[in-house]
Parts: sequence; C-alpha cells; structure tokens
Amino acid sequence: MREFKLEQEYRYNRSGARRWLLSHTLRYPWLPVLVTATAVVNNFAYSYVQVFIGRAFDLIMQPQWATSALLALAAGALAASATQSLTGLARDYANEFIAQRIERDARDELYASLLGKSQTFHGRQRIGDVMARATNDVRSLNLMFSPGLKLIVDAALGIVAPLVLIALLDWRLLLVPTLFLIALMITVADYARQLTPVSNALRAQFGEMNAGLAEAIAGIEVVKGSAQEPQELEKFVHNAARYRDYFVQQGLIQARYLPMLMFSIAWAGAFLHGMFLWRAGAITLGNVVTFVGLVGVLRFPTFVSIFAFNLVQIGMASARRILQMINTETELDENVNGYSQPVRGEVIFENVSFAYDGTAPVLRNLSFCVQPGETVAIVGQTGSGKTTLTRLVNRIFDATEGRVLVDGVDVRNWQLEALRGQISFIEQDVFLFSRTIAENIAFGCAEATQAAIEHAAKEAQAHDFIMSFKDGYETEVGERGVTLSGGQRQRIAIARAFLTNPRILILDDSTSAIDSATEDKIQQAMRRISAQRTTFLITHRLSQIRWADRILLLKQGWLIDQGTHEELLARSRDYQRIFARYD
Repeated sequence: MREFKLEQEYRYNRSGARRWLLSHTLRYPWLPVLVTATAVVNNFAYSYVQVFIGRAFDLIMQPQWATSALLALAAGALAASATQSLTGLARDYANEFIAQRIERDARDELYASLLGKSQTFHGRQRIGDVMARATNDVRSLNLMFSPGLKLIVDAALGIVAPLVLIALLDWRLLLVPTLFLIALMITVADYARQLTPVSNALRAQFGEMNAGLAEAIAGIEVVKGSAQEPQELEKFVHNAARYRDYFVQQGLIQARYLPMLMFSIAWAGAFLHGMFLWRAGAITLGNVVTFVGLVGVLRFPTFVSIFAFNLVQIGMASARRILQMINTETELDENVNGYSQPVRGEVIFENVSFAYDGTAPVLRNLSFCVQPGETVAIVGQTGSGKTTLTRLVNRIFDATEGRVLVDGVDVRNWQLEALRGQISFIEQDVFLFSRTIAENIAFGCAEATQAAIEHAAKEAQAHDFIMSFKDGYETEVGERGVTLSGGQRQRIAIARAFLTNPRILILDDSTSAIDSATEDKIQQAMRRISAQRTTFLITHRLSQIRWADRILLLKQGWLIDQGTHEELLARSRDYQRIFARYD
C-alpha cells in the first residue's frame, strides 16, 4: 500500500531484480532490438576482415596474381571496417539511450515510491542509506547497461561470429575453439559465483558508510558540542576500511581470472591444429591465416568479460537494493476513491489505542469528542502520547485499535489527500526547505499570490524580520532553515499554516522559541482564525492552556481527565502538579 501514487504510473514487474530490469528495458522495445541488430552486423563485419586477409594471402601465394583482385579484397576489407564503425556508432548510441532512460526511470520510480511510504517506514530508515540507493545504486544501473551489458552482448556475438565463419571455413577447425568455449563458460560461471556475494556486500557497506556520514553531518552541532569529532572520525574510518577491504577482495577475485590464460593456450593450440591440417593438405595457408585471425578475435570478448561481469554484478546488487526499498510494504493507503468533502472539524476518538510496531501501547483506550471550532489543549508529562494522538488525526499513523473519525467518517475511509489537505500541523522542530522564504510560506498552497503570502506573514508576525533581509521574501534560506533563528523558523511555519487556511489546526509547541511579546501578537491572530476551525494545542505555555475551550490530560497513554482549566485545577492532582511546574 502507498500514500501517494502517480496518476499514470508505468507498471513494472517487481517480482525479482532480473524481471524488474527486463520490464524497464522492454518499455523501449525498439532500443534493445537496435542494439542487438547493430551488434550482430558489427561483429560479423569485424570478423570478416580476417577472411579478406586470408584470401589475400592465398592470392599472393599464387605464381601470377592480378593487382585488381588484390585491390578488390582490400576494398572488401575497407568496406567491412567501415560497416563495423558505422554499426558500432549506432549500437553505442542506442545502448547509451537505454542506460540513461533506465537510470532516469528507476530514479523516478524510487522517488515516487519513497513519497508514498508511510511515516513509520521513514522513521525506520537511515537517510544516508536511502540517499545511497537513490543516487549511487541507481547510477550503477546505468553503468550496468553502458558499458556492462553492451560489452557482454558484444562479447557473446564476438564469440558467435568467429565460430560461424570458422565452421564455414572448415568444420574440423572448430575443435580447439569449442574446447575453449566450454572452458570459458565454466570459469566465467565460477567467477560470477565468487563475485556475487562480494558485490552485494560492497553495495551494502557503501550504504552503511554513507548513512554514518549523513548522520554525523546532520548532527554536526551535537558532535562539536560534545567534542566527539575523534570518535566520529574513527567510526567513519572503520566503515571506509571495510569498504576498501571489499574492493581488495574483489580485486583478488579478478586477479585469479583464468580465461585470459586459457585463451593464450587456445590460440597456440589453434595455430598448431591449423598447421597440421595445412600440412595434411586439408586447407590452404590462407585458411590457416584466416583461422588464426578469427581465433584472435576471441581475445576481446575474453578480456572484456572480467570488466563487464563486474559491472553487471554490481548493477544486479544495486537493483536488488532498490527493489527491496520499492517493494517494502507500508501501512497506509492513499484511498483514491475514499470520502472527499470539505471538513467541518468534528473529531471523535472511539476507544483508540496505538502502538509502534508491536511495542508497548503509547495510547490506551482513548475516547473523546471535539466539536467544530473548538480549541483543545493536550497536556501531560513527556512521553504521555500527546504528539502521537494528534498524528492519528491526519493519518500519519493509523490507530492500532478503535476508530478516529473526522466529521463522523473514519479517517481510514477518507481520501488521504483530501483529509491532509485540510489539516495543518506546526511542530516545535520546524522544517524549512532550501528555497526562498516566499516559497516556504507558500508550500502546500502553490497558487498563492504575493499579497496573500505577505498577509499570512504579517499575521504570523514574520513580515518585519523578512523585510529586514536584503532580498526580502526572495531570500534563500539554508537547508532546514539553518540561516534563520528558531523563532524566525517557527513564525514562517505559522505563516504557512495561516496561508493554507486549514479546517483543523494542530500546534505542537509551535511558539516555544518565540519571545513573549511576539507570542502575544501571534496568539491574537490564532484566536481570530481558530474561531472558524478546530484547533489542537500541545504546549507548556499557561497563556495558551487557559485560552483553550477544553483540556485533555494524558498520563502514560491514558486519558485520565478532561475539562476547562479551572475545572481540572480544582479536581485533578496530576493537573495541579503540571500547573505548578509550568508556573
């Protein structure tokens, strides 16, 4: 199941890495046909040059020979070489087209799949490993096709073409090439068997190394603040050393590659066999030259196989890693045919419990009803389930037991886009994209005008500090908004929520980094807009708690009480303790 799908998504066969790659290739059927056809002509043209050379040798061995005949043979060799060059150009062009399109399509498919995964899935992933699969592994698919599979196709036809021409020359000459071909197949199969686990481990270790690097860079403030640079360096060096060791192991396997030695023996054996047949009068000396030249053609496919099979093995390992991520099932479905209506704002929890992946329940048997336009504060000690509760409303997670209803409809029966498009969630840890301030405010409301953006920013008390920047609303913020203070990031997030005009607004400690004077102004704006929508507040600010129509008091996942601030203060010791701590 997925939360997001493209309207017209190409359906690939994802039952295995080979079938998946084949379905990607067959999306453009004329390209592999062109590659194969041009490779056939290319290799036969290249091999046929040896035939012309042998015939020329027989010609000049005659007592009298005509210059015109020799020129005709030279012209034939030239035409074969020209044909080889032109078909080689067409083959390389078509093959590069396949490689580039498969890389593009695989990256698009993986990215769309990642967008469709649930929050639970992303919470289990290491960002560095995901990035390694989306960049390096996808790039390996390109290299697998160009030059990897191109060389393998060339190598296969580079064996077939000489064998066909040798058979046409004299079938008895097939003895040594056939024995060599059998030995080549056995040794290449053994080479692939040894290389496969190393290639898999190499790709996995790259993901591990990249994940560690991404975590260290993302948490650089914590690393430096804790003086952990030596420890992080040691960890990275250890991961890099393991990556190096796999490369060395791969090199050892390649160093023991036997086919080139076997080819040298086969070439010498072919020359000896040809000379015996010539001495017996079975073939001409020109036939021997042609035969030895055709056996020499086998050197190229033998040589490139070590390089080509390595690229293919790495590409297959990458394909398995990409497909594993794409095929990972998630819990939520976008429910394209689900309920889709304007939200009024009624939220009902009916005996709701929730647990992360079979762990101990975070929420236990919650039941309450929030009326449209009501403002509800959620309070409780750290770890009591406050944030988790609100994430069940917009289906970031689904309830393990019970039902969450919006306007009387189970959220699982809503069309996911319609539900989430009418709910805004502002967290304490605000995420901003590496884009302009205007684009960050308009995220989720792409059609917003500049006037609407500025109005939302003014309501969020962000307009003045935005205009203090040289480029105003066109100021580029760093990744995650690192060029802004915490309070500035929160005000931009609040402006984003104001602009989308949600029917349900969820504020998770969203003004924690804002000074009291600015917060008061934001609160006034929030009160104006909250009168028209349902609002959930998670906060430790008493000014916001008092403002709520109702307060839900959580303890260890249980809803132990609910009421107004005055009611809870009068009857609940747990609430009194929280109040005393906040006070």
